[in-house]
Amino acid sequence: MSQSHPPPALRLGVNVDHVATLRQARGTDYPDPVEAGLVAIAAGADGITVHLREDRRHIQEQDVRRLMTAATVPVNLEMAAVDDMLALAEDVAPPRACLVPEKRQEVTTEGGLDVVGQHAVVTEACRRLAAVGTRVSLFVDADVAQLDAISATGAPAVEIHTGAYAEASGEQRSAEISRLRGFARAAAERGLEVHAGHGLRVANVGSVAAIPQIVELNIGHAIIADAVFHGLPAAIARMRRAMLAGRQMGD
Repeated sequence: MSQSHPPPALRLGVNVDHVATLRQARGTDYPDPVEAGLVAIAAGADGITVHLREDRRHIQEQDVRRLMTAATVPVNLEMAAVDDMLALAEDVAPPRACLVPEKRQEVTTEGGLDVVGQHAVVTEACRRLAAVGTRVSLFVDADVAQLDAISATGAPAVEIHTGAYAEASGEQRSAEISRLRGFARAAAERGLEVHAGHGLRVANVGSVAAIPQIVELNIGHAIIADAVFHGLPAAIARMRRAMLAGRQMGD
């Protein structure tokens, strides 16, 4: 008789970009996203994520360097596969990096990488990052047609873009969660570690947390928004409770 096993533990990476957004709005030296990262670590974050955008709209290079020195958990650098960002990553060698698409006019990341269409560029970025010891994930839509190309890049992990799920409702939300489940299962079968993020909040994280192949969620905007009313440690605790409840639902 086969024995069922519980899904692996679910990590929480806290994205502190929008602490920097508030700082940049006034051009001050506060609030400090690095300090926010340390508060998040003390509150139990398993990792700290920062997205260095090409227009430097929130996180700055110095934030990345300071966080790399101060953090006691893995730093995950979200970045485009462009030369100046790759050069910075080669210099600071973050434990983790997530390659994302970028359009300067977008308010937030609107979709996943087209790994098929940009295969050579993405593969070279993965090679350069791996050479300095950085574990790479690719931020992708839940499109199984991309999996052959994703596997061929050498990246050991994928992060599923959950924006469409977060914005959907009713039958469309059910269809989106089914799509996420199918992709997560297929990616894990190929030996890829599966993460997820974008648009996740306390009210909707449970169904994603229930997917057993997903081992990490990276969440920023909702936690920082919640922190305005409850404080950052309490906001992280609320998200963890919602994640745990979802994980147990999937057992």
